[in-house]
Amino acid sequence: MSHTLYETKIQRVQRCELAVPGSSPEMFEKALKSGVDFVFLDLEDAVAPDDKLQARKNVIQAINDLDWKAQGITVSVRINGLDTQYMVRDVVDLVEQAGDKIDTLLIPKAGVYSDIYMVEAMVNQLEMQQGLKKRIGLEALIETALGMANVEDIARNGSRGRLEALHFGVADYAASNRARTTNIGGLNPDYPGDQWHFAISRMTVACRAYGLRPIDGPYGDIKDPDGYKLAARRAAALGCEGKWAIHPTQITLANEVFTPPEAEVDKAKRILVALKEAAAQGKGAAALDGRLIDAASERMANNVVRIADAIAARK
Repeated sequence: MSHTLYETKIQRVQRCELAVPGSSPEMFEKALKSGVDFVFLDLEDAVAPDDKLQARKNVIQAINDLDWKAQGITVSVRINGLDTQYMVRDVVDLVEQAGDKIDTLLIPKAGVYSDIYMVEAMVNQLEMQQGLKKRIGLEALIETALGMANVEDIARNGSRGRLEALHFGVADYAASNRARTTNIGGLNPDYPGDQWHFAISRMTVACRAYGLRPIDGPYGDIKDPDGYKLAARRAAALGCEGKWAIHPTQITLANEVFTPPEAEVDKAKRILVALKEAAAQGKGAAALDGRLIDAASERMANNVVRIADAIAARK
């Protein structure tokens, strides 16, 4: 093991993250009662330009008036991009008017680390100005060719500050790369396999190397639950902790995929017990169910148990 280690900065249960347009306040109450782990109230792509200012007001009111914590929901807001006229007031108004109730801000289309730095510098100043005790985290979307080209640098430098997680934004990533695809997050039958595999894997490796949470993004066809679950399983297999839902019907699907099955948790616990017994006998390895287990098995088992415990604590 390298002497240089980056532990996970902040562990949150993030099996599913529900996207809620800030211009649709009628959806806020439904999101509150949806049972989802994470909600991001959206000021960016889901909001038309003429509705941006009102959406910001709606989101601030929803954060202050609704008791998200009582429902065990982590609250995030996706701000507008750094290349727009809205971003500055998004950050200022959100932190000044609802900063004590916001868990994270989600930065769209991060291309270089300085994008993260700019928002972080603003939040630092605003928290001091407001005298806030609760620290607002940052998350960022990797959804452009530039962002993916710089993902390791974004993760490495961002992890020193407020950055907690990276999300894979498949739709804008496809557009940025001029990729041919059948739907948001879907597979192209002309490609021999999963064309998103490399991108998700690269982002996930960058996250795990520097202590961030990797989260998979949206799946556009809300009438295709099987396709959603397949996409979620692929992301989970690569190490993602959760996936977006763009419709409440996708929440249950994500929770199912990203919750370790009882049998898997039981096996992980048996691995830990067997290795503890082996260690008491001066052995570094053991046999369980006819298979060799060792220190690497222990680390994998601890991951499963840690996730299961965090989910149980949320419930």
